Amino acid sequence: MPALLIRHGEWVVVCDGAKALILQNAGNINSPKLKTLEVFEQEDPPTRALGTGEPGRSINSVGNMRSAVEQTDWHDQAERTFLVRLVQHLDGAVLSGKAKSLIVVAPARALGVIRPAYSQALKSAVRAEVDKDFVKMPVQEIEKLLTGG
Repeated sequence: MPALLIRHGEWVVVCDGAKALILQNAGNINSPKLKTLEVFEQEDPPTRALGTGEPGRSINSVGNMRSAVEQTDWHDQAERTFLVRLVQHLDGAVLSGKAKSLIVVAPARALGVIRPAYSQALKSAVRAEVDKDFVKMPVQEIEKLLTGG
């Protein structure tokens, strides 16, 4: 991965479907120092605590055939909701002037959920996207991996 130059004051958003770190460069472009601004975590209850009962069945409009309805993936739905709320939070930060530019670091699956949710203002503020899952790493390690330091 090529080294990123992280500007002073720039936000680095590191996330997956269950956790997000919002970091800000308190250093400069040559000597970055990422500081944690906010941490968001989603509860991860067991599958049995999500949803209700067995998947349903449907009756075809022609004949007496019945078909099973696919089980809802509650974890996937919770991750999508979490990521869309994160994007809404970031959009508010951009619109209020708290964040002027951002670097988003997330696995491909999460990027695929958040990209379509970007507002035009947020899309303009996102300077780079990095397809990596760094959310469980210490901030200093994230800093080193992103900047090549």
